[in-house]
Amino acid sequence: MKSLCIKTNNSNLINYLLNELQHLELDDICFLTQEFKHFKNVIVHYRGTNDYIFLDKISSILSLLVIDELEEDFLNSLLIQNYFYFDANERKDIINLSFDIMSYSQNFNAKFKTIYSSFYEYLLNHRSLYLKGFTNFRLKNYFTILDEVITEAVNSYIIEKEYLEFISLLRLYINSQNSNCELVHIVYSSSNTILLDENKQIIDISEDCLNTKYLSDISFSSNDYTLNSLLTLLPKEIYIHLIDNYIDEFINTLQAIFENRVHICTDCNICKIYKNSKERKNPNTV
Repeated sequence: MKSLCIKTNNSNLINYLLNELQHLELDDICFLTQEFKHFKNVIVHYRGTNDYIFLDKISSILSLLVIDELEEDFLNSLLIQNYFYFDANERKDIINLSFDIMSYSQNFNAKFKTIYSSFYEYLLNHRSLYLKGFTNFRLKNYFTILDEVITEAVNSYIIEKEYLEFISLLRLYINSQNSNCELVHIVYSSSNTILLDENKQIIDISEDCLNTKYLSDISFSSNDYTLNSLLTLLPKEIYIHLIDNYIDEFINTLQAIFENRVHICTDCNICKIYKNSKERKNPNTV
């Protein structure tokens, strides 16, 4: 018979363990709780003959316990320790970003495997496990993963915050200036962008003809000149004709900046003309 004692004073962890053990698909196992002077113990007895399967099941339960019940506290501790200058609301947003990052299956599998290996190797040679001491001193590789996740989440948070500040500045700018034209059409596809005036004449967006209006050093790649043209013209209305029928990050940015001035179109005469023109240039189109 193989026996194991798991020590903790955390009632939530005890309840988690008891619930998982109750639903454990393994014969010849029994468990109970006992309260001593310093700890509440969950004691598990296994009367079967395959100790490796028993250790595998227990290690999996303990690994999920760490992820489900303790991980958020670990992330908060790392965040406060390394990035103490964020306030409570900012920390909450960063923690949410951290969970988003770890929600991908490969990230989950990596951290689960790390925790599982630590528990399994320990339980091979020990019959007593103090949960708090184990998580504090024997999960170094797991904490390295969490630290990397926190760093990535902080970077993403800062970039997003700077982006939103950039959008806000541009909104203030366009709302404080007079419009220089009534209407601009944007014929937009993944490969090309064309600006048309209200008479459907092409607007020159070459670099030489633009007066720089950027209020940030954030770049929008090949769409820089389009954005700068709009900031120069400040049209009262912007019609975006989506030739690919796809709203990408740049279109979302234009909507965020110009708000109610922006109208999306996919099936007007302008859209049809440019879609047909694109198809004629594509030899693979039927």
